[in-house]
Amino acid sequence: MAEVKGASELNEPGTWHMMHSKVGDEPHEPHKGSRDHRNHAKSGVGRLHEPAGHRDGGRHEGHVTEDFKRRFIVSLILTIPILALSPFIQGLLRFRFEFPGSMYVLFLLSTIVYFYGGYPFLKGFAREVRENNIGMMTLIATAISAAYFYSSAVAMGLKGEAFFWELATLIDIMLLGHWIEMRSVLGASRALEELVKIMPSEAHLIKDGQMEDVKVEALQPGDRVLVKPGEKVPVDGSVIEGGTSVNESMLTGESKPVTKKVGDSVIGGSINGEGSISVEVRKIGQETYLYQVIQLVKQAQESKSRTQDLADHAARLLTIISLSVGAVTLAAWLYFGRDSAFAVERAVTVMVISCPHALGLAVPLVVAVSTSLAAKSGLLIRNRQAFERAGDLQAVVFDKTGTLTEGRFGVTDIVPLAEADELEILRLAASLEASSEHPIARGIVNDSSEKGLGPLHVHEFRAIPGKGVEGLIRGKRWGVVSPGYLRESNIDLKDERIEKLAVQGKTVVFLLEENRSVGAIALADIIRKESREAIERLKSLGIKCMMLTGDNRFVARWVAEELGLDEFFAEVLPHEKAEAIKNVQKDYIVAMVGDGVNDAPALVQADVGIAIGAGTDVAVESADIVLVRNDPRDVAYIVGLSRKTYSKMFQNLVWAAGYNALAIPLAAGVLYGYGILLSPAVGAILMSASTVIVAINARLLKM
Repeated sequence: MAEVKGASELNEPGTWHMMHSKVGDEPHEPHKGSRDHRNHAKSGVGRLHEPAGHRDGGRHEGHVTEDFKRRFIVSLILTIPILALSPFIQGLLRFRFEFPGSMYVLFLLSTIVYFYGGYPFLKGFAREVRENNIGMMTLIATAISAAYFYSSAVAMGLKGEAFFWELATLIDIMLLGHWIEMRSVLGASRALEELVKIMPSEAHLIKDGQMEDVKVEALQPGDRVLVKPGEKVPVDGSVIEGGTSVNESMLTGESKPVTKKVGDSVIGGSINGEGSISVEVRKIGQETYLYQVIQLVKQAQESKSRTQDLADHAARLLTIISLSVGAVTLAAWLYFGRDSAFAVERAVTVMVISCPHALGLAVPLVVAVSTSLAAKSGLLIRNRQAFERAGDLQAVVFDKTGTLTEGRFGVTDIVPLAEADELEILRLAASLEASSEHPIARGIVNDSSEKGLGPLHVHEFRAIPGKGVEGLIRGKRWGVVSPGYLRESNIDLKDERIEKLAVQGKTVVFLLEENRSVGAIALADIIRKESREAIERLKSLGIKCMMLTGDNRFVARWVAEELGLDEFFAEVLPHEKAEAIKNVQKDYIVAMVGDGVNDAPALVQADVGIAIGAGTDVAVESADIVLVRNDPRDVAYIVGLSRKTYSKMFQNLVWAAGYNALAIPLAAGVLYGYGILLSPAVGAILMSASTVIVAINARLLKM
């Protein structure tokens, strides 16, 4: 028997309840742990309806992105006259544009660009030095500062060549690169706000026999509220009057509507079905089930690490080389007796040549291209770093309901038990169920309609409370009933086919003709047609495929075996899903694919969170990548695009860093004795060529 890790490894005494099996294992009984979540978190969101910190975070990130955009536009506008006034550009384009004081105007415009456009990099340089973590900001700040102060000295009379145009274009490109980069990086998630939206804002309070609409926040434990058909349950409580079925799939992952009667618990945010119920309020505020989910999402967001960019590593090394070579160049030429103007020019040329035009765009350009390509294919990348990690995925964990399955109750099997064929059994059952709003009835009727089977006329229709329906068709009494009805009526039915369906966790109803079983219909959450191909594609990429669901272990095993999954986790509550992902992360780099509220903590916890776009807003807001087309096959598409994107990034970084590795020694004058000396002008042209090559390579990225 394959190893089973679920209960023993994942459960902490009294807090966990989860089934985990590899496909083919025998079902294991779950641990019977406590489901009281109140001790999980007492900090963070003070009230369920006020996730203010996350709103502020989103505004801050948006402000920073707009600030880069504004500085880029202003600097770009000022760069035009700087280029026109620069002697090198005039010589290159063979025109002359001078007037008295033109050098001072050039100096003034460049000063504005340096301090205004370069401010984010100068500020970043100060932070990196303070944190002893030099990187791209240090390299950019050093390069633009060397160019600015040396060029300023030239403008004031020092012998040499000004680099003002280099200064301006470098700042422009760096601002553009960082703006593109920030737009592709996930800002503060609005997941908590979307979670809160699940809760209705008002409730029907019953007091002294009168009904009054009040704010949910005003409810207290012990209050009695009325929940009408189709409405959301406003709070956690228990049914004290009435009966209904409740859709909890977005909260617990349970695919089938759950029958609720007097004494049963209901969860705030779940959707009431066909009956009105009176609910006594049990939990409010921080004690509610949904609040615990919110806390888990918040904690996972705050603890999630952010990997450092490849460009930062290259920039750190290049910064050290640039500063070291610049200092050595200055000292060496002074030591060999050259005048200070020549020595300073060589040192500054090294610093300017080190300006990471190509390096600064190597990653952001590829990101911009890949993000655009993905969007055109219905793949929305919200977190660039997570997208990069997708290429290294070793395991993908799918939610079941609404992800691998369609999230709707439908007919999966029809078993003839007499002479009637399958279509006739379905047609007769659908005719009887046509007047019912029960999910089982709707599933049968919908399947019959999809197969083009017209309903038959039913006389003397009668509902059998809790057992089924019956009526006369063509002069005979027919019924669609539950297994419980068969047992009460002493109708013996032992059939291996029926028993197998029951073991798979499917709901089975029986078609009776005058109290004689003529057929059985099995219903379950329908598996998506695309799911099989999605699993096959991922396995061909060497990725293990798993499933995580709140549904029972029998249904989970059936789905897992149908799709050929490697492992599955069943009967997992939302607060357990994040822990399950943590456990899988011990062995693999993991992606989580889901669509419901119950998936939100797991989406955030996973190395890569992928949301099915047709799911709830909270799943989308918690995810790194959104599949707009609602197609699980796009998960394999994401992995392939990520791998190609990483390859392009690496090529660009190698080229950009390689250019600097070659140009810096030539700028320093190591071949000066052979008559080879890289002038600032030639260095600038080579640097521009390097930038163009990086840009072209990025555009060559194909899906």
